[in-house]
Amino acid sequence: MISETLQKARAFEAQYGPHIPDSERPAFHATPTIGWMNDPNGFSFYKGECHLFYQYYPYSNEWGPMHWGHLKTRDFLRWKRLPAALAPDQEYDSSGCFSGGAVELPDGRQLLMYTGVQRSHNADGFLQDVQTQCVAVGDGVNYEKWGGNPVLDGKDLPEGGSTTDFRDPKVWRDKDGDFYAVIGNRTADGSGAILLYRGIEDFKGEFVRTLDQCHNQYGKMWECPDFFPLDGKQVLMTSPQDMKPVGLEFHAGNGTLCLIGEYDPEKGFFRQSAQAIDYGLDFYAPQTLEAPDGRRIMIAWMQNWDTVNSKPYHCRWFGQMTLPRELSLKDGRLIQNPVRELEAYRGARAIHQNIPVCGEINLPGVRGRVLDMTVTVRPTGPELYRWFRVRVAKDGEHETSIRYRPDQGTLKLDRIRSGLPRDIVHTRSFLVRPRNGEIKLRIILDRYSLEVFVNDGEQAASAVIYTRQEADAITFEAGGSVMMDVEKYDLDFF
Repeated sequence: MISETLQKARAFEAQYGPHIPDSERPAFHATPTIGWMNDPNGFSFYKGECHLFYQYYPYSNEWGPMHWGHLKTRDFLRWKRLPAALAPDQEYDSSGCFSGGAVELPDGRQLLMYTGVQRSHNADGFLQDVQTQCVAVGDGVNYEKWGGNPVLDGKDLPEGGSTTDFRDPKVWRDKDGDFYAVIGNRTADGSGAILLYRGIEDFKGEFVRTLDQCHNQYGKMWECPDFFPLDGKQVLMTSPQDMKPVGLEFHAGNGTLCLIGEYDPEKGFFRQSAQAIDYGLDFYAPQTLEAPDGRRIMIAWMQNWDTVNSKPYHCRWFGQMTLPRELSLKDGRLIQNPVRELEAYRGARAIHQNIPVCGEINLPGVRGRVLDMTVTVRPTGPELYRWFRVRVAKDGEHETSIRYRPDQGTLKLDRIRSGLPRDIVHTRSFLVRPRNGEIKLRIILDRYSLEVFVNDGEQAASAVIYTRQEADAITFEAGGSVMMDVEKYDLDFF
């Protein structure tokens, strides 16, 4: 039965969402029907289609009591809007339906597992959240919350676990048909941990073990976990709050963490390496799915909690997702590349090979704001150039730049002049693997965002930009001499 609260949200989005023209949205990145969007939820296949739910507040472009918005797609790029799936309408989720996952049940229904938040005053008179895990079941459009919710609460936590920070279940069915979920939690030492549960399909959960925990090494609370096999290893992803900087790998604030290791069902997860997931300015709460063809595909919120108050004036939607990415492992590191379906939308092409660059140049046919462009740069001789830079979304006032310094092995993303109205975090530098001065950059532009994939996906960096759409020039510049290849495609979604 659809509650009055959910009916109200659906009526609101149906009335006002269609008033936002497609020209005011990204061409192929997921956005909310109207209002606010944050974490991806329930990224999964159901009856042959990919469903994406998301944290949603339709009534404002600011964060509010969390609902679940709903989209679906057949190719990860064209998104169909569906009515809101969940609203905070029960006592156990009266302060919000927080993040979670989705999975298809053996009986053909779709199960949503989410965090219900109830807020009350504690013994000291301060407001405090109590977070529990809840389920709803439906047919891909309408969902009914289980009458026995919550399925997991404080009694299901290991000793020392926090009921205030117990959230974001990611649920899946393994190859043997068993259902599991990983959930973020805060431990007695004040830092994060990821908990593993099983038996979710029976609307209950049995605690299995703590998969890994922070011990105050990588931030504090570990949010939005995901746990999956990849190329013979096991990957645990999470989004830590309040990270401390570690060189150029991890930056201060809310970040992302990829732990790669081995998993033994009897002994647990053994971490072998740790790395950031995205090295740009806007990326949080990634979630993955296994596609029917076996690919592991990831999507994330392309935003940063520290920059959410810097938005265009009078915007009717706020928040977007990254371009979905195919994941693999190489030399012990996570590799990310745009989903191959993007290539089907390639239109007009401009190719330039062996172009000498010394100073700043532009090239015929290379401009635009919705495009897929690969730039390969190499030294012209034994002496390294000092730097190389690409400027995109450029006019006389605006630009966003990507600069590579081969002597330092660093790539810098700079959106200072990208149209954002506040002085917030606008630059980020990170180390790339040296290739004797050669670097390959695949740059994806989509009206309000920039995503860069370095050296065939060895690293990725994301940023939102709000430069006016008329700013579509692209230039290339070198300090010293380089040889450059450019292959640029317009992307046709219209």
